[in-house]
Amino acid sequence: MLPLLLIAVVIVGVVLLLSRNGSAGGRPTTGAELDDAVADARRWIERLGSQVLSLSGSDTASTQALADASERYNAASGQIGTAQTIRQAELARESALEGLHYVNAAREIMGMPAGPELPPLEGQRRAGAVTEQRTIDHEGKQITASPTASPETPNYYPGGMVAGRPVPAGWYSEPWWATALRSGMWTAGSVMMFSMLFGGMSGVHYGPQEFEQGYGDAGAEGLDGTAGDAGQDLGDTGAGGDGGDLFGGGGFFGDGGGGMDFGGFDF
Repeated sequence: MLPLLLIAVVIVGVVLLLSRNGSAGGRPTTGAELDDAVADARRWIERLGSQVLSLSGSDTASTQALADASERYNAASGQIGTAQTIRQAELARESALEGLHYVNAAREIMGMPAGPELPPLEGQRRAGAVTEQRTIDHEGKQITASPTASPETPNYYPGGMVAGRPVPAGWYSEPWWATALRSGMWTAGSVMMFSMLFGGMSGVHYGPQEFEQGYGDAGAEGLDGTAGDAGQDLGDTGAGGDGGDLFGGGGFFGDGGGGMDFGGFDF
């Protein structure tokens, strides 16, 4: 009798565990919650689209920021067009929000009001922000980070996670994160570059060890499943147009069911 009772308890436990995992692994593909998530994403996508269509840059930095915003609009439109889960709709919303952050950066450069405050991106708080101008020599070229746009730093990034690593918000001489964005991994030299470029900077509250491990000032909190960790929602930001639309129709997300954890560096 006792063995049968134990078997029954085990079976009930397995059924409950599978039921919980099924609920956590994805939302229903139909229903009011999914409709609400899609509608919310479309609202931000439409707002981004109207901004992209109505604005044009007045200098290199604003032109580049608006080009990146346009890429995010294309990415978000592709994502929401195929969204079948709540998480996929949320990722489309995140892409649209990132595009709107690029728009606000462009508007600021051109002396225009930024408009209503935007919700923060999922990875912004962890990534921090550039608070001082700094130039380094790395692998035979100069890389400059600055809190403000200039002819020397026309590439904007709103802050977030790229291939599981934090990229602080700021203006850069080149989109040094673009290769990792396209390939999904960082090179060994990236840790040294990050240390040189951001070491001791007040707005970046983590060091090269945390950068290598893939988390920012949130501590050793895992990044799996966040849109920030996916990129990656965040397109080829500031890549000067050479990256194209990396995320339309799924992109790095595959089936779009969640973020991707790219693991450690390829040493």
